Amino acid sequence: MVGMNHDGEGVGRVEGYTLFVQAALPGEVIQAKVLKTKKQYGYAKLLKIVEPSPQRVPAPCAIYDQCGGCQLQHLSYEGQLAWKRQHVVDALERIGKLHVAGEQKDSGLRDATTDGERAETKVSAVGKENEVSTAGKATESSWDGSDHSRFYSGDLPGATADSSSEGIRVLPTLGMEEPWRYRNKGQVPMGAADGGLVGGFYARGSHRIVDMETCLIQHEDNDAAVDVVKQLGSELGISAYNEETGRGLLRHVVVKKAFRTGEMMLVLVTNGRDIPHLDAWIGSIRDRLPDVVSICQNINTKRTNVIFGDETLVLWGRDVIYDYIGDVQFAISARSFYQVNPVQTEVLYRKTVEYAGLTGKETVIDAYCGIGTISLFLAQHAEQVYGVEIVKEAIEDARANAELNGMKHVKFEVGASEDVIPRWKEQGIEADVIVVDPPRKGCDPRLLDTILEMRPERVVYVSCNPATLARDLRVLEDGGYKAVEVQPVDMFPHTVHVESVALLVRDV
Repeated sequence: MVGMNHDGEGVGRVEGYTLFVQAALPGEVIQAKVLKTKKQYGYAKLLKIVEPSPQRVPAPCAIYDQCGGCQLQHLSYEGQLAWKRQHVVDALERIGKLHVAGEQKDSGLRDATTDGERAETKVSAVGKENEVSTAGKATESSWDGSDHSRFYSGDLPGATADSSSEGIRVLPTLGMEEPWRYRNKGQVPMGAADGGLVGGFYARGSHRIVDMETCLIQHEDNDAAVDVVKQLGSELGISAYNEETGRGLLRHVVVKKAFRTGEMMLVLVTNGRDIPHLDAWIGSIRDRLPDVVSICQNINTKRTNVIFGDETLVLWGRDVIYDYIGDVQFAISARSFYQVNPVQTEVLYRKTVEYAGLTGKETVIDAYCGIGTISLFLAQHAEQVYGVEIVKEAIEDARANAELNGMKHVKFEVGASEDVIPRWKEQGIEADVIVVDPPRKGCDPRLLDTILEMRPERVVYVSCNPATLARDLRVLEDGGYKAVEVQPVDMFPHTVHVESVALLVRDV
């Protein structure tokens, strides 16, 4: 195998033809059965590992092969961190056409999807017409991960490349000391089997529910809460929603766990308002889950795979739970967006503050503020912070969170950032720093134009998608900014997702 693509699939080549193979790793020799072919690429099923990668590890999850929630449990954690950094590097170079310092040599970790000039893949027949054995040349694709052992640490040793070289420094990925049980939120679809409720995750590429007793990336209390709901629901005869018929009551169970305070919220997403035996259900949940301080119901009667409907009711307790990021307290409601890995969120936000270069005298604009998490974290170190978000409910939460923390030097406004920020400029508001944390699609082009017009000294770009990060950095560089450094952060261990924080400075 000559590499991995952005979905974590192994990439092999047979006589110049590209095959994607789930669960294969770079440098491995495998036997695979071709399942589907297109003109330039195809998909194959891993049959046998002839020569395993030194970075291959046994996946500890019992349902890893069935569940689509994780994609990289078979890759050592140090290997995951190395690959995620390389994923960011590849996006910057290929999509953004940006020069990354010290990346002349191929590490063997690259996304080999479109890398046509790489090593030819060796081929050997294994007795069936549609089965092949693939391996890259050792000089090009062998990979032992030894150069990336330091990626385990959470410090900042500097980029693996020569930082003195011209170009963007991409630092080693900041990983977790303990990369398991990190998620504070579980969203579990419910189904029926053997007369009772089952709940877990959808099997890869399907809407078939895989029943689950434990998820190794979820907090243990989330697992326990889902298990209690399944047991009680089965005992009380609660029906599960059926996507095909549109009938049945319980669609999802959503659990939120505050790591610092220990508080929990349970949200029952139902296909209708009436819940049979509601008092008995609530009473049993309270008895068996003493950390639960909020039980809510969200009503979603639409034939859709969107989890939440428009109406949320409090069945018992509070409408929020409280948690902290650093020293900042947040109220989290049933539908609030809140980062799912609180440990790494603090790492991400501290890096954002560092790149912002705040001394306490700056004016900062947070262009995608959500419920104010980054805004309030920045406000601890800035003179004035302005946050803008298009979702009205999120701004209401942001204002409440600012009041909760006694931060009167933070102002939030509803609207599209590309509309609101120019209006602020007309009012005489000049930003020293603009922070953006856009969705996966990246920044709106008009927002990028607005940033170039306002010309703040620094732009800090928090990204959940290396491809759109690279695209937008190219626009900002062409508009007079210099991308200095990118710090990948592993917010979602054992998955293919990687967050990054990028620092850009005005090129005077």
